[in-house]
Amino acid sequence: MTVCDVAIVGAGPYGLSAASHLRTAEGLDAAVFGEPMSFWERHMPRGMLLRSPYVATHISDPEGQLTLADYQSECRKRVGAPVPVEAFAEYGRWFQLHAAPDVDKRTVTAIEPDIPGFRLTMEDGETWKARRVVVAAGITPFASRPSAFRHLPGAMVSHSSEHRDMHRFAGKEVLVVGGGQSALESAALIHEVGGQVEVAIRARVVHWLRQRAWVHSRWIGWALYAPPEVGPAGVSHLVARPSLFGKLPRKLQDRLGARSLRPAGAGWLKPRCQDIPIRIGCRVTSATASGNRVQVKLSDGTDRMVDHVLLATGYQVDISRYRFLAPKLVASIRRTDGYPQLDSGFECSAPGLHFIGAPAAWTFGPLMRFVAGSEFTSRALLRRIARSRQNGSGKQ
Repeated sequence: MTVCDVAIVGAGPYGLSAASHLRTAEGLDAAVFGEPMSFWERHMPRGMLLRSPYVATHISDPEGQLTLADYQSECRKRVGAPVPVEAFAEYGRWFQLHAAPDVDKRTVTAIEPDIPGFRLTMEDGETWKARRVVVAAGITPFASRPSAFRHLPGAMVSHSSEHRDMHRFAGKEVLVVGGGQSALESAALIHEVGGQVEVAIRARVVHWLRQRAWVHSRWIGWALYAPPEVGPAGVSHLVARPSLFGKLPRKLQDRLGARSLRPAGAGWLKPRCQDIPIRIGCRVTSATASGNRVQVKLSDGTDRMVDHVLLATGYQVDISRYRFLAPKLVASIRRTDGYPQLDSGFECSAPGLHFIGAPAAWTFGPLMRFVAGSEFTSRALLRRIARSRQNGSGKQ
């Protein structure tokens, strides 16, 4: 059995950032497991552009020397804004080669308590022992599928995260369900490859970001929005300070969090959607197979017969859906609506087990759902683990 101090499960932006920071701790052995940037390369369609502004797409490293700008300079590549998903994935792999070149690309299939610490089982059966585990496994298992569609086969209904190439919908009639960036941009991509696409949105209006240029100008924008631009004016500064956000009354956190993450599309996407029918204020009431097509009934009383329904319905965090976590371990974790309750070091109620990325959003706010949250996360994680080593104990 191989032993390490910290096992990081997941090699996306958060896992790689955590590794780069933890490896500055003298004598700390941190191992990283997983295929680098796999979500960005396998679960986001080619041609998609990131909604986050350029300045909020840097993966954090301790010295600030592995930014997107550094990548462009060293590799002599130009990355435009908004950032293409392919370019961001390439940047992530470059970051990995510099910060964690020894990533173990195997999948972790099981994590079980093994006092003190945890036992990890790899896909090939090899076992590891780690005093601490950092779960940075992303959001793929959390894809949300409304109950109206669960009885239909994948050939008729699928989640937006299941598609890498939208050309499969060329010449097809597709209904996209959802009103956020993923829904609107997926619809635009399908339209651009020759598909007949319509969007159904529950909200009574399509929200577009950055519609008032003056509030984002260099003269006033800095006062209204923090660089990640997560959340509305003013609130953005609270969201960008997770320690402060987490001290707000719970009801206020929930209200501001929902407002900051409401479905919306980037302003630059709006022109690409102008020829796409968008039906607002309606939801799907039923969906049934009719031959090899899908009959969809909407709450406005209309029907649709389409070749495919694409669910751009987001993600609902529920850590019990991480199949590698042993049921006994999950049962020991205090949770709220599927989210683990974490302390200031991202440690849950199971000593030595940390969750970073989207599962940390209940504790630290909406920033944890964006790459920009990797800096706060990695620094807090390093402080906690370094302090615990100094004290010679587990949870502090």
